[in-house]
Amino acid sequence: MILRNSGSYFLGFKFHNIFYFLSLFLFFVMNLESIAQGMNSKSEMYAFRLQPGEDLKVEIDKLVLKNGWKAVSIVTCVGSLNTANIRFANQKDATTIAGKLEIVSLSGLASHAGSHLHIAVSDSTGKTTGGHLMKGCQVYTTAEIVLAILTDVVFEREPDKTYGYKELVIKPLK
Repeated sequence: MILRNSGSYFLGFKFHNIFYFLSLFLFFVMNLESIAQGMNSKSEMYAFRLQPGEDLKVEIDKLVLKNGWKAVSIVTCVGSLNTANIRFANQKDATTIAGKLEIVSLSGLASHAGSHLHIAVSDSTGKTTGGHLMKGCQVYTTAEIVLAILTDVVFEREPDKTYGYKELVIKPLK
């Protein structure tokens, strides 16, 4: 009886020859830059309420700058708007939605380097729409917001080589 080597196994995958294995290994090593990187950080919570007529994005950005926070995450936001100014995916300009709207979601990050916030709002029929939060979102009755201030990291924005947009870079706080 002749026994043949039917390939070797690595991490549950069958490799027929060493060249295949090496080329796969080199592919992963050369693409390590694309693997998500992150950092641990402690955080402090900050809760506040915006009043009727205040601009949701402007007030969040002002609060972050006034307090010198280097890395902030939106934990939650509930409330309502008279007007929403939202930039939809892959669009150059924002779209204004007038009328009484419920804030059903607000998420994103902010720092001294700028903010990247997304909002979802629903109208009186329950129709929900969302996208990038832009200036011009006027509070109707209230906006009740909780922020997490990350105390060990800094959020920077640097041009990403893929598309050229300024994207998040997380750095340790010095």
